[in-house]
Amino acid sequence: MDAALLNIITVFALSLLLSSYEAKPVKSFSVDLIHRDSPLSPFYNASLNRTEHLRNAAMRSISRIKTINYSTANGNKAETVIIPDQGAYLMKIFVGTPPKESLVVADTGSDLTWVQCQPCDKCYPQKDPIFNPSKSSSYKAVSCYSDECSLMPISSCGARNKCRYEKTYMDKTATIGDLADEVIRFGRYSESFPILFGCGHDNLGIFTTNPSGIAGLAQGSLSLISQLGGIIGHKFSYCLVPFHNTYSNSKLTFGNNLNISGPGLVSTPLLTFSSSLYYLTLEAVSIGKDKVEPVHKKGNMIVDSGTTLTMLESSFYNQVENSVIEAFGDDREPIQNPPAPFKLCYAEGSTDEDFPNITFYFAGSDKGLKFNTFNVVGRYFHNLLCFLMVPTKGISILGNLAQVHFKVEYDLLEEEISFLPADCTKK
Repeated sequence: MDAALLNIITVFALSLLLSSYEAKPVKSFSVDLIHRDSPLSPFYNASLNRTEHLRNAAMRSISRIKTINYSTANGNKAETVIIPDQGAYLMKIFVGTPPKESLVVADTGSDLTWVQCQPCDKCYPQKDPIFNPSKSSSYKAVSCYSDECSLMPISSCGARNKCRYEKTYMDKTATIGDLADEVIRFGRYSESFPILFGCGHDNLGIFTTNPSGIAGLAQGSLSLISQLGGIIGHKFSYCLVPFHNTYSNSKLTFGNNLNISGPGLVSTPLLTFSSSLYYLTLEAVSIGKDKVEPVHKKGNMIVDSGTTLTMLESSFYNQVENSVIEAFGDDREPIQNPPAPFKLCYAEGSTDEDFPNITFYFAGSDKGLKFNTFNVVGRYFHNLLCFLMVPTKGISILGNLAQVHFKVEYDLLEEEISFLPADCTKK
């Protein structure tokens, strides 16, 4: 069956399953997004300095882009190959009745929400106690003959006709378990929401942050965004603070209570292809007084919260880099052999203020998205000043460093994404 048709059918089936609940809209709500390298993260490594955290995050970007490029080259397999531990942000959810806390990776590149479950003979270590479905009064395993089970790309019949799902990621990390109806909360005492989720009994892989699982924020039929649907007005948004911030976390908002209007607002269409990733169209980039355009335009960029650096298709990146070097001036020469994964760095003595202004122009907007200096350049070892964009052989990606101090709203009903400059440290 055609992938696009299959996706339409599954979304329709899920909407029927949730229609009775979607008729009861609730107010918008927000949760903390905790960067894995933030001093506020339970996995923070205090032995590393800020530049070492930046390098580690940048190297994770390189690994993640490989999986995304593999995804986009293999049609609707995209959601299954994102490596889960490369996600940059964590969030707390509370699963079951009574609610049990789980710290999960918040990932705009993944669909299925899942946590490790008892009995769990093959589990990786995690910070929180492993969820025990037998102690939740709201847990109900899904039958392998049900419509819900058919929503999983890979499923089978397990013991007592339970829907057995299997999900393998590109690094051979895998979760296998029961698809179930359960409730989740975004605060211990907040309202509960019924969802289909994965109760993983057999989970393999190396999770350096030891999360409990994944919260899927992509636009596929099984993601949290699709399942909450009309409850949140088919909208979610976030406002990211710098990961080294020591006094506030980023915020993830479901619904409409993020003020996404004001000077500097840039809105552009979200495009839907065969995968559940978020595509948009980058038409041009201005660097100082220069302006360059990519060869391929429609749907040529993905917005991804889990990728640190911004990736530009190689030939386009080369144009951008040349313009940056030219705008920087003849009296400053980039260093030879910059430290991986960076491609353009300047020696000590170069200042952030010297760096040229960079603006992205997206389809459907007459305004450009003007970046702050910290969105595009960062300090590295030996006080090097390094460009936070790098080349890739595949599709371009707008990484999370470029999204810091912007309100970013995804409107799936209007198929639009909006960016608004903001101080994300303020409530």
